[in-house]
Amino acid sequence: MKGIILAGGSATRLRPLTWVTSKQLLPVYNKPMIYYPIETLVKAGITEILVIVSPEFAGHYLNLLGTGKDFGAHFSFVVQPNPGGLAEAFLYGKDFVDDDDVTLILGDNIFDHDFSSQIKNFKGGAKIYAKEVHDPERYGVVEFDEKMNALSIEEKPKKPKSNYAVVGLYTYDNRVVKFVENQKRSERGELEITDLNNIYLKKGELSVDVIEGIWEDAGTFDSLLRAANLMAEKAKKKGK
Repeated sequence: MKGIILAGGSATRLRPLTWVTSKQLLPVYNKPMIYYPIETLVKAGITEILVIVSPEFAGHYLNLLGTGKDFGAHFSFVVQPNPGGLAEAFLYGKDFVDDDDVTLILGDNIFDHDFSSQIKNFKGGAKIYAKEVHDPERYGVVEFDEKMNALSIEEKPKKPKSNYAVVGLYTYDNRVVKFVENQKRSERGELEITDLNNIYLKKGELSVDVIEGIWEDAGTFDSLLRAANLMAEKAKKKGK
């Protein structure tokens, strides 16, 4: 199993902070934001990690992360000149993925859920995760049957069929690159992760696990502050 961290983009919602550096390098309490997804992957046993970065801040990542030895991992880097959808990560990571399975995590997603057993027990197809939220219309939304099997996934629906949002961590078998290569871009010109997940769903090869605990998509001032406060509280509890 290999890992990809998607840390590109311009993060206009966090300007003027992101005039200075990449969103995923902003502090969340006592660590740069990207440390959290790195730790999530390494905790799950993933140590070969590709970090996809934007060109203007590539040097910032190299200076901070280096080879990955400080994390017990090995990092590779690739520059994404322009963001083109989450699934595009697999085109930039094609050579890196090679014949292995892969877990993609978004560089601004912060969890305290331990994905270790789910990732280590992955047997093929695709596995994604969902969490109950109060504003599902902002996310990809999973509709479940009475046995919590996924029936459909819709991207930012006006009338959500459930309150379960897809979070920013996804595990796929190595067919994922081929599927994305044949995927059509959306009306906004992007390779949508929801479309990719629906490919596996239509094949009957997608499983969705519901998670509890902290999940923050730290892409706004409010969610960045909330994530920092949650991580501060968690760190202080550990210190007691």
